[in-house]
Amino acid sequence: MQSFGYFDTGVIVVTIVLYIALTSWLTVRLRSKTSAEFMVGGRSVPAIVVGILLMSEFIGAKSTIGVAQAAFEHGMAAAWAVLSAAIAFPLFGFFLAKKLYNSGEYTISGMIAQRFGRSTELVVSLIMIYALLMVNLGNYVSGAASLATILKVDLTTAAFIIAGVSTFYFALGGFKSVAYVSMIHCAVKYVGVFVVLGVALYLTKGIAPVAASLPPFYFSWDGHIGLSTIIAFFIGNIGAIFSTQFIIQAVASTKSAAAARQATYIAGALSVPVSIALGLIGVCAKYLYPDMKSLFALPVFIQSMNVGWAAFVSISLVASIFVGVSTVALAISSLVVRDFYAPYFKPTPEQEFRATRLMSVFIGFIPLIFVFFAPGLLQLSFFTRALRLSISIVAMIGFYLPFFASNRGATLGLLGAAATTTAWYLSGDPFGIDNMYVALLTPPVIIFIEKLFHWGSAAPQPAKSAV
Repeated sequence: MQSFGYFDTGVIVVTIVLYIALTSWLTVRLRSKTSAEFMVGGRSVPAIVVGILLMSEFIGAKSTIGVAQAAFEHGMAAAWAVLSAAIAFPLFGFFLAKKLYNSGEYTISGMIAQRFGRSTELVVSLIMIYALLMVNLGNYVSGAASLATILKVDLTTAAFIIAGVSTFYFALGGFKSVAYVSMIHCAVKYVGVFVVLGVALYLTKGIAPVAASLPPFYFSWDGHIGLSTIIAFFIGNIGAIFSTQFIIQAVASTKSAAAARQATYIAGALSVPVSIALGLIGVCAKYLYPDMKSLFALPVFIQSMNVGWAAFVSISLVASIFVGVSTVALAISSLVVRDFYAPYFKPTPEQEFRATRLMSVFIGFIPLIFVFFAPGLLQLSFFTRALRLSISIVAMIGFYLPFFASNRGATLGLLGAAATTTAWYLSGDPFGIDNMYVALLTPPVIIFIEKLFHWGSAAPQPAKSAV
């Protein structure tokens, strides 16, 4: 592994700066000019654009770096963390995409309010904001690790660079700009992953030497992760995709319900190759650099490229970071405005638009406070998905088991799930039971108990569509 000199590092830095300048210029040109464009792109975004955005955001910097890190530690089975999304996206498209689009809502909380009422809506919104802040915490940690390696700066400086640039993208551009600029980010990121894989396989002289040298579990179907965790991957991805705000928002931005469903199928297909590539990158890193910190399993290969490829892959990692942070922060802003600011202050469209941009700046920098206390990326990633899974369970009960759809039961179920899942995660998943199962079982159990003892409140009032 070589080390770049000052000239090569300078070339890479200049290339990244030029890329940021280009995409920033596009952000200004394509920026949203109304609140509707800021939130859902005016409901005019093509299915292919949304499909690529869905894949790239769900498999963002946190999952990209995190899967390679987990494969370094536990084997190729870590690829299930992303591969399971290839099944989750089409399921979402088949069961919920049409219902969601036809509801006229662009937030998961607004959609659930139509079944359960205002109090449940607020709880859903708070849990989703909490979960998405944790998502961006993971994005900042993984992004800072990559950027620090590329730019030869410390993690603090790298994290502030990510916060500043990403906040500019989404606070100025809104969904309309983020969707189209992210097409460039996604294309560069996707190709970059396979460039890294090519370099990794070149250095290892293929897969055979790696398989012969590493313990057998590195190439087994369950690795050191185990069946229970793999099932949790599937449950978590299905639950998270069914409820995550930025996915709901992206689907609502398409031109029709059929286009919304088509976008999810595109996202599922694109998830398959990249999941396998990330797993292979992680095990190759373990073979080549067994004593290295696992967090650097993917970015370490940049040091083994010539300056041209290193610059391209560096841009791909930067693109992955920016698209992830931007879309998640935009989703948080949408929830804050739709569920809290607009109902209480009743602003004009122009006031709402200005307030959204101002709040977006604050939201973009909040995760920096906690960025140095984050645990393993893949564990953090699936904890946030467990939180979102509980919302999906309540939503599915509302749509398909209306007999149990009481406001109070849903509210108590969600609060109970948030508390128990967080406590279980912080306790290190006692007895080997993943916190995903806690999030899966808590809401229906509480809702059933509430119904059994007739604690249910009156039927919720239908909520009006926000857009």
